[in-house]
Amino acid sequence: MEKILRFFEKYIIPKFLYRLGQPIYHFSLAFFSALIYGFPSRKMKVIGVTGTKGKTTTCNLIAQILNSSGHKTGMATTVNFRIGDKEWKNESKQTMLGRFQLQKLLRQMVKEKCEYAVVETSSEGILQYRHRFIDYDVAVFTNLSPEHIERHGGFENYRSAKVRLFEKVSQKKDGVGIYNLDDENVEYFLKPLITRKIGFTTLSRQMPTISNIVNIKNIKLYSDKTEFEITFQLLSQLKCNNIEIEMPLIGKFNVYNAAGAIAVALSQNIPIGKIKEALAQAKSPAGRMEIIDKRQNFTVIVDYAHEPASLEAVYITVKKLKVESSKLICLLGAQGGGRDKWKRPKMGEIAGQYCDEIILTNEDPYDEQPEAIINDIASGCLQIQNSKPCLSANRSKILKIVDRKEAIKKALSLAKKGDVVILTGKGGESSMCVEGGKKISWDEKKIVEEILEK
Repeated sequence: MEKILRFFEKYIIPKFLYRLGQPIYHFSLAFFSALIYGFPSRKMKVIGVTGTKGKTTTCNLIAQILNSSGHKTGMATTVNFRIGDKEWKNESKQTMLGRFQLQKLLRQMVKEKCEYAVVETSSEGILQYRHRFIDYDVAVFTNLSPEHIERHGGFENYRSAKVRLFEKVSQKKDGVGIYNLDDENVEYFLKPLITRKIGFTTLSRQMPTISNIVNIKNIKLYSDKTEFEITFQLLSQLKCNNIEIEMPLIGKFNVYNAAGAIAVALSQNIPIGKIKEALAQAKSPAGRMEIIDKRQNFTVIVDYAHEPASLEAVYITVKKLKVESSKLICLLGAQGGGRDKWKRPKMGEIAGQYCDEIILTNEDPYDEQPEAIINDIASGCLQIQNSKPCLSANRSKILKIVDRKEAIKKALSLAKKGDVVILTGKGGESSMCVEGGKKISWDEKKIVEEILEK
């Protein structure tokens, strides 16, 4: 159904007419898709997770905690889908599925007796009303940084789109809002009058509109795990101090992801002991800070980071994994199709600041020339080298290799004992989008493993 409608939208309906009727068009699709599948979200508790970074991991952690606590849970994210213990890949390259597909998946969750549905909710999905007629009970704000600026016509519009999820939850008399209080944009998300608000913070921040806070302290980062403590007081009736949490996920950003999941679980009255047990066995989604070990004497990590803030967070984390005399070798690209061109030089600047060897390559060029995208990133690498001292030991060496598989081979061939190779941009995606709307099958982890085995 959705494919037929997209065909009419692209080839039959005049563009000016489509733009004029776009809100009605998107609203109608949302309504009829929910109607056809019987408004399935009304039969579950729905948790929506929005923000720029960490949405997929936060969704997975929430689902893992709820499932392990005996509450059958469904999930839909950029990377994967889940119903109870059954998990499969998201092959659509959509963070949020189209309306008919999403409602069909929610109906399947209901059919298999899920109590909860965790839905990664994107700004694009909200812009196209894919969130309408989904009965959200909980909204989670992870963080916000510039992304999809050209699509939304400015950062303020991008932020406003995400705030709409909280406006939707505010319509429920027992709605719950979960907030990253350390993010500078949090006040915009706190404005909708949601009945119950729970914040999480590593800075012991206080907000006049929120009294329920999960405080994170004593964070300890290791190469294979993370430890931290939490204290919390919820609705003045549940209070705990210095609860120690250990999880096999690395990086401070994953502490925030876990904190969001902890706050959700506490809001659903999950015992803290169950939360600790689930996090101790937590698994990252495919391609999210995924370490690939084929007994090589250097570290290889695959991550999805595809915008400046997440890229810098990854580099800060991986620099801590290497010994002082070793190198940080990075491979990166940027999405094409004329989207978010502003971020390409910025990503190049970040790579130039942190990395010793930089390999620029293809990612998802769509209809844009890969060489042009690579050159835009390279301009940022050179700019940072010419204007500021690098955090890497020496001036970064820059290579341009359009063929991504060849670029990966080169990155791995440059690595010596103790080095860290970080491949970003594709993560766990299963395809690469190229010219003419074509998709090439892609599995970054498998490619890396095959090269290492040879």
